[in-house]
Amino acid sequence: MPTDPGLLAEAARNPGGSVAEIDPTYVDDPNGYVPPEAIRGAWLVDAHGKLTGAYEKNPHHGVPQDDFGKLDASGHWLGWLGDHPAAALRAGIEDSLRAQVADAVVEWVKILETPRFLTGGRPRSEDERTLLVTRAALAAPFALSVRTAQHGRSVLLGVFSWAAVDLAPPGVRRDRQWFDLGVGLDWAAEQLRQRVYAIDGADDDAEG
Repeated sequence: MPTDPGLLAEAARNPGGSVAEIDPTYVDDPNGYVPPEAIRGAWLVDAHGKLTGAYEKNPHHGVPQDDFGKLDASGHWLGWLGDHPAAALRAGIEDSLRAQVADAVVEWVKILETPRFLTGGRPRSEDERTLLVTRAALAAPFALSVRTAQHGRSVLLGVFSWAAVDLAPPGVRRDRQWFDLGVGLDWAAEQLRQRVYAIDGADDDAEG
């Protein structure tokens, strides 16, 4: 039975629950975001806030991996991101970090909620029942681990937004990305329309 005072105190705060054992190999701050793979297991706590002595191992414990499942499962059209939207989004996130610190290396990225989307277009002249997409944007909430030579590893939370306009000819495609730390998805979603029009400068197309 563990006797660590910190573990016992945490158990007392979680009667009827459990206390996770976090692997410091992958997480420096256990009070911040902890990827599921960084949890070695959990001590079970009884109704009185005491450790029962039972311990459940995490079968998924190991090196944290990328998780873009909520993007892939959104069902939203992502053709504007190419054949591999998750890879494009990850590359955009890493490029944003490297624009700030040249040697930044992203260890893992997890999309925490279904992203918010904004898509605009105009009717095809030959068939007004279909829409020709002229601009698109998304806001994706993330947790990630990034390592730099100067600062070591940092776990960051925020929203990555990407907008592209002039997706249909005869325009020349233009893209912009935003890397907002410590903001919520609702806030970032509200910025999408303004950000798209800041690039586009047009407001007369249909949107959905």
